[in-house]
Amino acid sequence: MLEIKNLSFRYASRSPLVLDGVDLTLKDGEIGILLGKNGSGKTTLFKTILGIRKPDGGSIRFDGEDLLKMSRRERARRIAYVPQSIHFGALSVFDTVLMGRVSYFGYKAGREDEAAVEAILRDMRLEELAARNVEELSGGERQKIAIARALAQEPRLLVFDEPTGNLDIANEQLILSEARRVAAEKGIGILTSLHDLNQALDLGGRFFFMKEGKIRFAGGPEIVNESVIREIYDAEVRVLDIEGKKIVINRNGGQKT
Repeated sequence: MLEIKNLSFRYASRSPLVLDGVDLTLKDGEIGILLGKNGSGKTTLFKTILGIRKPDGGSIRFDGEDLLKMSRRERARRIAYVPQSIHFGALSVFDTVLMGRVSYFGYKAGREDEAAVEAILRDMRLEELAARNVEELSGGERQKIAIARALAQEPRLLVFDEPTGNLDIANEQLILSEARRVAAEKGIGILTSLHDLNQALDLGGRFFFMKEGKIRFAGGPEIVNESVIREIYDAEVRVLDIEGKKIVINRNGGQKT
């Protein structure tokens, strides 16, 4: 379980706080979705969880252990990151996924590492692509391979930064489906940021609305309502219930994305 308490961060000693007393809890197998305008603190929060930025105050614990005191290798065995923009280099799919095992094998992979990659490719139905150059594949396929590489770390938490931002609608649905499967079948927690409120509602899980470095609202789908969206985004929308499913649309009738 990820537990963040009273986390704060600023880029310089006299600059404003970018994270201001952030509290967040995410259980194993739970999907948490960060929502808010650009500049609200989502990416900075990710960077502190991943160890890229050192917070000025507060704590980040995973299963009771202090993440801030862990080495990069120790952290990589617990948390894996899937960025929005992915640049693999001219490697095969197999070797790309194998790179996710570096925190285990160091300089040279063993048979155990190769077997782990084979199992992941089989599990994600990527076996036929194993020998292909990853740079020649579609955006959706590369995103799936990024998830496979992250899973090779055997993490307990996956962090996604706008995983559907550069994808067409078919690949968006593919990646969201894969995220749900990983959380449900493997019990891995997922923390992701999304811009599209309807995608967020479709993915489900727990919602964290951020504004000015604070998490202003947290909870299940019940907190996604017109007043919360107005406060977070300064936008007028309608939230409709259609056959038991929430849909967010603009006041002028268009779907909110």
